[in-house]
Amino acid sequence: MATARPIGIYYEHPDWFRPLFTELDKRGVTYEAVNADRHSYDATNGDGSQYGLVFNRMSPSAYLRGRGHSILYTLNYLAHLEQLGVRVVNGLAAFRTETSKALQLSLLKSLGLPFPAAHVINHPDAAPAAAKGLRFPVVVKANIGGSGAGIVRFDTPEDLERAVREGRVKLGVDETALVQEFIPARGGRITRVEVLGYKYLYAINVYSSGESFNLCPADICQSTDGVELARGACPVDAPKNNLRVERADPERESIDDVERIMRAADIEIGGVEYMIDDRDGQRYYYDINALSNFVADAPRVIGFDPFQKLADYLEQETRYRRAACIRRCFGRSVMRGSSAGSVPATNRHCCAMVESSRINSVQANDSPMQMRDPPPNGKYAYLGLVRLPAPGSRFPSASQRSGVNDSGSDHQRGS
Repeated sequence: MATARPIGIYYEHPDWFRPLFTELDKRGVTYEAVNADRHSYDATNGDGSQYGLVFNRMSPSAYLRGRGHSILYTLNYLAHLEQLGVRVVNGLAAFRTETSKALQLSLLKSLGLPFPAAHVINHPDAAPAAAKGLRFPVVVKANIGGSGAGIVRFDTPEDLERAVREGRVKLGVDETALVQEFIPARGGRITRVEVLGYKYLYAINVYSSGESFNLCPADICQSTDGVELARGACPVDAPKNNLRVERADPERESIDDVERIMRAADIEIGGVEYMIDDRDGQRYYYDINALSNFVADAPRVIGFDPFQKLADYLEQETRYRRAACIRRCFGRSVMRGSSAGSVPATNRHCCAMVESSRINSVQANDSPMQMRDPPPNGKYAYLGLVRLPAPGSRFPSASQRSGVNDSGSDHQRGS
């Protein structure tokens, strides 16, 4: 798909996104790899119109690789883009949830979903008191983590108190942490459910001894039958971590729960992890991820390549965005007859993109479903959207497009 404005892929990890870049290159999709490590933006004059769409792939574990400065910076950059009307996949709301274990628990609580009991602290000295009333073992879990970073298990209150006295309890980048019950997973198994466009994509079971908290699916090195997996998204010298993986088929209730979580968090692409407590059989959701690296050697494990579906989705979203901009700019001549300064920023971004693409001949009432070669998959295909925002109106939020809080909206979720 040729686009006048490239897809901006904002990323940090040097290896995790090579499969996506490879897939986009094969398709001839115009994109720009935007490295978050050394980045700046023009807050005064920047209009964000250099990208047709921005895909946020910033990792909360960046501080492990000497790039912690990019984490909080990214919150500001995403807010800037969205205020200007730039379409961002996994935008500000998603990244806020990704970078706060505490917010994740609040979200789960609001949805009435079970999670391991926890207290939130802002100083190591508060950990022993916070652990009172919790079942041991407990873990102290950094609020901003990722790949198991900043999680330490304590088997007894005395162990925790000793660690605090010796200065061994660290809270992480934002000096916030959870003191949370450690759940003994039934069969040593956790389940990770991945979504694309807020909808179920696949699930895997990950088996661990419980000694490592790094459950990054791209780092898993062997299937349950002992076959070593090709970890194309990871460095060749990545440490072996004794994790085994297999395809999972979750119950419909679990899939529905995960989709609810992701819509509430506005995470279009990501994963949710849960486990069954071996003591009482209760299912607990415990981690919400807006950064999906996808399982290593996916065709062998789950039967297809999720990076192909991800590329489909990005193309679909770019096409929808462009069609909506055509309607907005040419439905009532938003730019023509008005000074640039009088046009809302969100419209200026749209109109700049449309003018540059030289597709004025497309009729204003074209919908993304009527555009040439509409992709068969993607959020809007799933949801059956056929009507665009009225000229001059705001785009529907991602949650509205997915059928959340859509009372009175023209955009309805398909059955």
